[in-house]
Amino acid sequence: MDSTRFPDDLVQTQHAWNATYQALAAPRPRDNTVLRRRLLRLSVRLWWHPYWNTAPSVSAARTRLRQSVRAQESTRVV
Repeated sequence: MDSTRFPDDLVQTQHAWNATYQALAAPRPRDNTVLRRRLLRLSVRLWWHPYWNTAPSVSAARTRLRQSVRAQESTRVV
């Protein structure tokens, strides 16, 4: 497992992005427009987070972030 430590706000934003995406992907989601706007705002926050200015390989770090958050989410579900 990679030992990369991501900032808490970046991890929380990725969690929120995943939850919003899942809600939007559900059949006939409620508040479709609200979810799409939220997903867009979260995407912008993820893309322009200051952490990426310090990452040696941004695309690899973004992938590690997504994988790490998904792993956390899958262990939370019981």
